[in-house]
Parts: sequence; structure tokens; C-alpha cells
Amino acid sequence: MQRYLRLRVLALGFVLGSTSNVLAQEDHSATFTTIDFPGATKTLALDINPRGDIVGSYDLANPAGPDHGYLLSGGEFTTIDFPGAVATSANGINPRGDIVGRYDTADKRSHGFLLSGGEFASIDFPGATFTTANGITPSGDIVGRYTLAGVTHGYLLSEGQFTTIDFPGATSTQGFRINPSGDIVGQYTFAGVIHGFLLSGGEFTSIDFPGATRTIAYGINSRGDIEGQYIVAGVNHGYVLSDDQFTTIDFPGAAQNAVREMNPRGDIVGDYIDTSGNEHGFLLSSKEP
Repeated sequence: MQRYLRLRVLALGFVLGSTSNVLAQEDHSATFTTIDFPGATKTLALDINPRGDIVGSYDLANPAGPDHGYLLSGGEFTTIDFPGAVATSANGINPRGDIVGRYDTADKRSHGFLLSGGEFASIDFPGATFTTANGITPSGDIVGRYTLAGVTHGYLLSEGQFTTIDFPGATSTQGFRINPSGDIVGQYTFAGVIHGFLLSGGEFTSIDFPGATRTIAYGINSRGDIEGQYIVAGVNHGYVLSDDQFTTIDFPGAAQNAVREMNPRGDIVGDYIDTSGNEHGFLLSSKEP
């Protein structure tokens, strides 16, 4: 079954937060660590759960080649490949270790998946030509995106029922993460410009980093902190939005940055592009208890 979510917009175009900070290398309250799958030419770190397990994707051949998913737990990498797929990405992980993501088949179609208890299950929005699963709650609710008739929509999958998520007036919407309270973040496109959004209590709120030409909201944790990416002067930066204040987070010396998620204890994962054009994941470890 499927439903369409028709909700009112709260503060369309409103910029959440009026101040921002920059987290620099000399901030000794946290430590950056690069995440590279052994032998990979590209590694992305896409989500982290409360116990510190990290999921993402890597490529062994070349940056444009097929991806593999991975789980990094206890310092050890485990490859995640959907059976028979030509490419796999592990996009989200919940506290009990259930993993969601995307896999591609030889017919050039993309499907979402759930990996739970060692078993894979496909996730396909009815009639869609493209489906991804991006985030999962402790109770198993899943958010993602799908494409139908050439238009991209977000969705919520709860108790076997799909609900479409469209930011009002947008030409495309994508859902990236959902927290235990049911708050959803993602991105939407309006008049050719990409904005982040928060969907909470049935209301949409637009998220725009001050002065940015593009903002995406990739993650939201149980405390309601929002993580993502913005562009200023052609450069991508990561950010955390907490208590209505933006903090820029850039890996030291990187050319481009993105923040994907922050767990409740403050550990942050994301990815960066170095000055040679190579992509790496990173973990920013909090020293807070």
C-alpha cells in the first residue's frame, strides 16, 4: 500500500539559525581520523550508530567504478554486497545493527535493501524505476527516495506501508534520515536551487546555511541535531545544526567536505576530497562522555 503525505510548510525559505562557528584542526575537543577501506580508491562514510558502528561504500577499481558497501565495527571492515548486484552502497544503520542501502542490477535499475539478521530484503516503491533506502530507526521505519515518471520523491516505509514525502511546490524531494522520534531530514529542489528540510510533527521547515547557494540535510540524531553539506563560493563544507546554530566542519586541508551523521554521543562521520581529488571517509571523535 502507499499513501501521499500532504503537510503544511513551516517557514518556507526560513534560514534556521543566524550564527555559525567553524570547527578547525586546532579544536582539541575532538579528533579527526581518515577512513579508507584497504586498497580502495574511494571511501565514503555515510552513517554511524550510537555504539560507533559505521557504514558506507568503497570502490577498488576507480572512482567511477562499481561500489561495494561496508560495515566498520570494532576496527574491522566487512564488505556488504547484495547477492547478484553489480554495485552496492550501505547508507544507514540503526542501534541494533540493521543496515539499509541501495543496490544496482545489470539492467541499470536501482533498488533499496534491508540487511537484518544476516538476511537481505529488497525494497522497491511500487512502480518506481529507482529506489534507495537511506535511513532506519530502531523500530525499523525506513526513509529513502524513489523515481516515478521521471520525478524524484521521498518516502517513509512503516509497517509495510509506503508514504510519499514531497516538499510542497518542490520539483524533487529526497529523504535521507529519520530519528527515533520520527523526524525526517533530506533535500528538495525549488526553482533550480537545492535546500535542506526538516519534517517534524507534520510540518516542513526549510534549512539553508546563511549565504550558501546549496544546502543539504543528510542526518539527524536522537537529540535533533542535524548534519549536512553546504556550498559557498563553489566549495562544499560540512555542518552541524544544533540549538539553531550552525557549525562548519571541514577535514583539515581538504578541498571539499560533507558531514553525513552524528550519533548521540557526538561522534561524526562524513567524507572529504583531498587536494589530489581522492575521496576518503572520516570520523570526528568526540571526547565528551
